[in-house]
Amino acid sequence: MNNEQILTNARLVLADREITGTLVMNNGVITDINEQISTAPQAEDLGGHYLLPGLVELHTDNQEKYFTPRPKVDWPAEMAMMTHDAQLVAAGITTVFDSVALGDVIGDSTRVEKLEAMVAAIVESEQAGRNRVQHLLHLRCEVSFPGLMAFFERFIDTPGVGLVSVMDHAPGQRQFPAENIQKYRDYYQGKYSLTDEQMDIFIVEQQANSAEFADRFRRTICAACDERGIALASHDDATLAHAQESASFNMKVAEFPTTVEAAQASHRLGLKVLMGAPNVVRGGSHSGNVAAHELARLGCLDILSSDYYPSSLLQAAFRIARLDNGYDLPQAIALVTANPAQAAGLDDRGTLAVGKRADLVEVKPDAALPLVERVWCAGKRVF
Repeated sequence: MNNEQILTNARLVLADREITGTLVMNNGVITDINEQISTAPQAEDLGGHYLLPGLVELHTDNQEKYFTPRPKVDWPAEMAMMTHDAQLVAAGITTVFDSVALGDVIGDSTRVEKLEAMVAAIVESEQAGRNRVQHLLHLRCEVSFPGLMAFFERFIDTPGVGLVSVMDHAPGQRQFPAENIQKYRDYYQGKYSLTDEQMDIFIVEQQANSAEFADRFRRTICAACDERGIALASHDDATLAHAQESASFNMKVAEFPTTVEAAQASHRLGLKVLMGAPNVVRGGSHSGNVAAHELARLGCLDILSSDYYPSSLLQAAFRIARLDNGYDLPQAIALVTANPAQAAGLDDRGTLAVGKRADLVEVKPDAALPLVERVWCAGKRVF
């Protein structure tokens, strides 16, 4: 069956260069790329717009806001997924790993309460073909949470699980080192409206949980993922020792390292360093950690993630290409396409190349912001 589509007069951003020419796709796969302008009657003229690979998002909890749009408001799961999916496709994202939290710093958080419903909605909408982009699962494992292993055993073999990250948000760990306990206190006391006395008790409990569970849970989870061939990610590594530990567990991604030391060590040890696209758009970390653009300047930024703001992904990639660093446009676009796809073991996508999935984004250059014009997922026009 011939479903040939021809897109011509496009600025094609390939893995190593940018060309003006034509891309042909058939039955969801790229079948030809050349530097000619097609005169075929069915060819669509892109008028010099960029044509990029579909964006690959490894870490977003964007769906949470649609399942609980306001505190104590439960929204129908199918509608929540539909809205989340629509926002992603409008941002040019064609593959997403929806992040769900297996445990939290408190046991009765909204994330924990909504876990079952979110996982079910993600899996069911994907299996039913309702989603316009491909949704996979990223299990975020809070290793200082006492009930983590029950959640992990419940969900690790769920269809679509493709990435697992391990994190410890206890005071004295990673994002909140011992010398910065006040930062932890300010953040969680404000978040949960705790008195000073309640906060003191909370800190002691979290530290005790981390000491009792974190190392054992981390080792068990990493071993289980290795057995299944599931990609692993660290989270908030802050020191050389953290990066070395992550490498020893065969982790593929270093999510949001908090220091230059940890980022450079992770990159050197072969982990893909992932930073937030909002960090790039805003010009720095909202929590006072290392800026993503600084890691780009040092040549150790590998992946960008939209985290909580989907449209930041494309904007951040173009901004990285404009900043004073070693990233040209193909290298910057790889931060949101080829590199995350490779880290997650998705070898069929992430670049414009013959034989790859026809996941494509047409982007109109604009003086202020690059604008997503059209999106194709596996050759099907979805936006």
